[in-house]
Amino acid sequence: MAKRRITQETFDAAVRENMEEFEMDPDEALREAVEQFESQGVDLSCIVKAVPAASSNEKQEEQTHEVLQALDSLRIGKDSASVMEVTADMKSFTEHCSLGFAQRYLAAQKDAYPVILAYCKKSMEEQEAVFTAVSALAALTDGQPDLLDAEGQQFLLNVLKKYKADPSVTCVAICAVRRCCLKHEQNRQDLVKGGILPLLTGAMTQHSARAELVKEASAALRFMTFDDDVRVTFGHAHEHAKMIVLEQNGLKVLVEAAKAHLDNTSVLSELCATLSRLAVRNEFCQDICDLGGLKLIMTLLADSYESPELVRQVLSAIRAIAGNDDVKDAVVNAGGVQLIVIAMNRHMSNCAVCEQGCACLSVLALRKPNNCKVIMENGGALAAVQAMKTHANAVNVQKQACMLMRNLVSRMSNLSQPILELGAEALITQALQTHQDCGDVGKAALRDLGCKVELRELWTGKHGSLTH
Repeated sequence: MAKRRITQETFDAAVRENMEEFEMDPDEALREAVEQFESQGVDLSCIVKAVPAASSNEKQEEQTHEVLQALDSLRIGKDSASVMEVTADMKSFTEHCSLGFAQRYLAAQKDAYPVILAYCKKSMEEQEAVFTAVSALAALTDGQPDLLDAEGQQFLLNVLKKYKADPSVTCVAICAVRRCCLKHEQNRQDLVKGGILPLLTGAMTQHSARAELVKEASAALRFMTFDDDVRVTFGHAHEHAKMIVLEQNGLKVLVEAAKAHLDNTSVLSELCATLSRLAVRNEFCQDICDLGGLKLIMTLLADSYESPELVRQVLSAIRAIAGNDDVKDAVVNAGGVQLIVIAMNRHMSNCAVCEQGCACLSVLALRKPNNCKVIMENGGALAAVQAMKTHANAVNVQKQACMLMRNLVSRMSNLSQPILELGAEALITQALQTHQDCGDVGKAALRDLGCKVELRELWTGKHGSLTH
């Protein structure tokens, strides 16, 4: 059932009442109001949980939240003041929007977007002013991509064209683009039509030494390949991925950027995540290898054992590019199986690493008897069994491990016995009982391992009484 919602004004009135009627101090009044509404099942995720501050103007009884005070000051000067004259208010607004979604939501409810956009357009000729204005826009639209309109889209594209030599302005403009493209298919399509892709890849190439900018641009490219807007039946995720690769030489841009940041795990992690999203065709997987991407990914896996997040992204990238059968062999020949198993054993307590590790080995084993042999010899099945034991409640770990067992034995029945000796049957049976989602893959694994499987006949198609 949907939770009830209240307005900010209702919440603020309750806090004020607690202070005036019940003489509570501000902190207690706030705590009491939160508890009161939550106990009534009210959703407070969009409510600023703070005591409104006294306004700086004459009317002392006029109390409002700091984000709205900053917005009011900006609104007063919207038609006459330049951005430089309201820099302090603009920075205050940005700061308060960055505190949490509730502050941004409240500002948007009070029509902040047209005010900020007016300053954005006014700031276009001066670097410092444009940086301040775009920062405010990026903060306001975080989690609220619907705010961005055609004017806002055009403004961001113009900023990226005009200030392409300026890394700080470029970085904050790309941040705004990224935020406006999350869960918003229309913004993605409009911006791509407006020419955002060459601006993103161009920024990565031009400012390849700037770690923060490379990360932002890589993330923005990745977001263009998402299909996460529930309001849209069919998105352009696949088309965008193809455009990034074929028209913007995106794979080369990403691989080159990774080579420039070999000592920065957070940048590498981001670049691997984006490469994974672009490996949507057999030939793209091969291209990543030919550009030195596979060698780079293998080096990362060998050198970055300490960072589970980077290991997870690297495994995800291997999983994506190993969809190509030639790449499967290249990964195995480069010692990939050993590295994946070592990574799984090192981070056995990390659910995401175990899931990606099993998935990687599963992809490498598919239709490749020789690879299955290598996976068995290097303890891949044992690592999967251990992962199943360690993460009994993680449905995706269980599914990927079952898939791996099945792929190992589907063309190599002689591997069934050694896998069963590791205790696989009991673990798969347990996964079937615990997780409904494991049904098909679990039963298929048991069947191919030569175990007895109960395949219930759900419906025979015959007429008759439902009672026995």
